[in-house]
Amino acid sequence: MKKFTLSRKERTKSKKLFDAIYACNKVVTSKDQKVKAVFLIENHTNDIPVKVTEAVSKKSGNAVWRNRVKRLLRESYRLNKFLLVDLCIEKKVSLAVVFSPCYLNQKKNPKLSLADVLPGMLDVIKKIQSNI
Repeated sequence: MKKFTLSRKERTKSKKLFDAIYACNKVVTSKDQKVKAVFLIENHTNDIPVKVTEAVSKKSGNAVWRNRVKRLLRESYRLNKFLLVDLCIEKKVSLAVVFSPCYLNQKKNPKLSLADVLPGMLDVIKKIQSNI
């Protein structure tokens, strides 16, 4: 698995997995309350140790803004995914995560950049690491 890529196989797509993640109800938020993650840890591992996706509510802004937030979340995870992948391989577990903005919306943050999202994503990743 390449270090700084995010292939289609590494994304959560099935409704069964989404339902399992949200039923597990393990939630962590960043210190600045910008990013939150709901995650599921399974003991058996498959070929892909970590599966991720991004979810943004329609209430947070228009489609252009929501897509930008998803791209920024995806990029910030992609740059730091090795932190989770290496730990999951080492502990032989599989992890499914749904990242979403917590208190980000278009009215409060009309101009959003990677520098706004990246610290929150790092904090969430570290909190997930401590739960594995």
